Formats: sequence, structure tokens, C-alpha cells
Amino acid sequence: MTTPILKRPGAMKIAAPTAFGILLLLAWQIVCTVGKVPVYLVPAPSDIITALWNDGPGLLRALGVTLKITFLAFFVAVVLGVVSAFLFVQSKVIEASLFPYAILLQVTPVVAIAPLIIIWFKNPTVALVICATLVALFPIISNTVLGLRSVNPGLLNLFRLNGATRWQTLVRLRIPSALPYFFGGLRISSGLALIGAVVAEFVAGTGGTGAGLAYEILQAGFQINIPRLFAALVLISLTGIALFLLMAWLAKLSLSHWHESELA
Repeated sequence: MTTPILKRPGAMKIAAPTAFGILLLLAWQIVCTVGKVPVYLVPAPSDIITALWNDGPGLLRALGVTLKITFLAFFVAVVLGVVSAFLFVQSKVIEASLFPYAILLQVTPVVAIAPLIIIWFKNPTVALVICATLVALFPIISNTVLGLRSVNPGLLNLFRLNGATRWQTLVRLRIPSALPYFFGGLRISSGLALIGAVVAEFVAGTGGTGAGLAYEILQAGFQINIPRLFAALVLISLTGIALFLLMAWLAKLSLSHWHESELA
């Protein structure tokens, strides 16, 4: 007996949000058309699509600049976060000394310290990467530390009874146990890296050939070109969704054969 397509979990995950999104766009288009909403207030979806088509090359070039900052910051955040988590787990003194400062970085608004970073580092790319890294770093640290500590006590005692070294316990027990938490941190951190890159670009205000999407949004706002502004926002949103899906795919690829969180 075959299962209806819409009752399959995978199909439902795609069909349900797609149908809702289409209905939302249709309602948006109807309201803007019937209500004659001025395009400089809220553009209709058709206006945004037109702006994407007309200004696509310039917006995609700006998206490439923003993605460069995003991926560099994400990579640095992953390396620093994983190394910090390993140090915190191996030494409670290091964790007690440094973890409060990791929290401090998380709660400090990047817009407050970005001007200082931009002044200290003359290279705009380096300054933007540092700002975005500060935004994306904490989820990697917190999730990885939580995963490394979320070890089955029975298995940990078994390793100790068999004389396993601290390194063997880390590699063969703690790291596999931490992977689901680590990938959860990647999903959060990837989006935060994009947000940090955009916010840093807003603060830096870099233009010219090295301008990112934040600069395009600012220019569109100054020119009252609201469809172009919305088009840039659409690209940022789609990029964030793509990054989340990429991290989810990596998690499934790594965990689907052995961990219960992805076995379904």
C-alpha cells in the first residue's frame, strides 16, 4: 500500500511552507494592488521581483562580498569555538577564568564595539571579519562544551575502568557524544555570522567595488528605491536559509548512520 505524497514527512516539510509562502505572497500582492499602496512604502512582490531582475548583477556582486566576510568569520568562529570548548572541558580552571568573558562577548552589542575595531584594524576585511566572528563565536563554544559534558556516565565509568587516557576518552567518547550539539551550534552560528557581517558593513559603511549588501541597502534607502532595498533583504534572507539548510545537511550526513537524532 503506497503512502500519499503529502503524508510523507519529507514531502510535508517542503509542501507545507511552500504553500503557505505562495498564499502569503498572493495576499501581499492583492493588498498592494487593490489598496494602491505606494511603492515607496511597501512594494508589491512583483515590484521586488522586477528589482531583482533589473539590479541582479549588482546585488549578486554585493552578496558575494558579504558571503566572503560571512564564511571567513564562520570559519574563524568554528576554530576558536572548538579549541576553547576543548580547553574548557579539560581544565576547570581555564573554564572558570575564560568562560565569563565568552559570555561578555555574547551580550556586548557588536554595533558598540565595531567602530573601535574598524579604527584599530586598518584593513576593512579584517575588521569586518572580527566583528562578525564576535557575533558567531558564543553558540559554538556553549553548544560544544555542553556536548562534551553530556556523556553517558556509565560509558565514562567504563572508559575509566579500562584505563583509558584523557585523550582516548576525548576522542572516542566525548567528541562523538558532542557532535549533535556541535552541529546545533553550527546552525545557529552560520546565521549569526551572516547577521554579524551585515551589521559590521552597516557600521563600516564601506562602498565602491568592495561594497556588501548592507551598503546596497543603505544606498537604496537614501535613493528611496524601496523595491531594490527589499530585493537586497530577500537575498539576505535566502542566504540565511541556505546556510541553515547546508548545516542541517552536514549534520544529517555525519549523524544519520548512527545517532538517534537523525536516524528517522
